[in-house]
Amino acid sequence: MKLSKTEEELMNHLWKMEKAFMKDLLEAYPDPKPATTTVATLLKRMTDKTFIAYTTHGKSREYYPLVKKKDYFSKHVNGLIKNFFNDSASQFASFFTKETNLSKEELEDLKTLIDNELKKK
Repeated sequence: MKLSKTEEELMNHLWKMEKAFMKDLLEAYPDPKPATTTVATLLKRMTDKTFIAYTTHGKSREYYPLVKKKDYFSKHVNGLIKNFFNDSASQFASFFTKETNLSKEELEDLKTLIDNELKKK
């Protein structure tokens, strides 16, 4: 299952905080902040999708993620590679390095990352 763009934005706040009450999540948004009802709806949908859960403290709910950020984005990057690049990481890397206007320094950093991974194999 996937999060919508607005759910992902809220989830990013929750990943950073690790645990948060609705008021904390609302404060994390820049102005203009979304309506409380909007955030409540997003939290309900994300709970229904089992991306988050909560513990009850009196009448308040403290939310926490059930899915790790790395796991969520790893799944979606792999899906992107499968669906748009014929399941070829090489095609993805070629597109990424050519189309994102990376600087020479950024390309060298990527090369170092790849070299380090090659050493581990």
